[in-house]
Amino acid sequence: MRLREIRELIEGTSDCAFAVDGSGQIAAWNAGAAAMFGMSPDEAIGKVCGEIVQGMDECGRVCSADCIVHQAVRNHHPVGNLDLHVQTPGGRRWCNISVIIANEANSSLPFSVHIVRQIDVPKRLEILVRDFVVNGTGLAPEEAGTLISSTRMAARETELSDREVSVLRLLAKGVTTKAVADQLHISRTTVNNHIQHILRKLDVHTRLEAIRRAERAGLI
Repeated sequence: MRLREIRELIEGTSDCAFAVDGSGQIAAWNAGAAAMFGMSPDEAIGKVCGEIVQGMDECGRVCSADCIVHQAVRNHHPVGNLDLHVQTPGGRRWCNISVIIANEANSSLPFSVHIVRQIDVPKRLEILVRDFVVNGTGLAPEEAGTLISSTRMAARETELSDREVSVLRLLAKGVTTKAVADQLHISRTTVNNHIQHILRKLDVHTRLEAIRRAERAGLI
């Protein structure tokens, strides 16, 4: 597809929709997006997607310069629908976002078409029900969320290697770096390298954040 065709596709839907180029900048922005985010196409196009959307999930920030969705699209990995808490002029709203990968004829990196639908009330009800189940049954939040949630967290799109998953599972059990190295028969330097890759892929800053996000997303 050419950028003109991608823009025509975006403008052809009444849902909030926008396209992001391979560098993470807004390349197309329809009337629905302008209404939801309070920003005209002239104001939005050329800006970094994350600066406008400011998306978060229940574990924290999702949108960034190298967000999980951008990583998946860059690797031509299909992205499922996901729930994000986005910034709007009226405050934060829960939205369900579908992402479609579109290869552009003059670009080496694909574009990502985002279709956004507000689900604020259903999502808040889902969270309330999950918390009720946790308090009433003793299930862990991750287990209750898996049973109740009808959609997926952005972190589920993260492509962790088998070794990275093994490292993360051990860290989740409270195993030290040295013990991880001993159990996996690798050096502590290699373990630390794996941890740095995990932090970057999950777009978090600490091991605890990585463990929490991976558990909530069902990666470990």
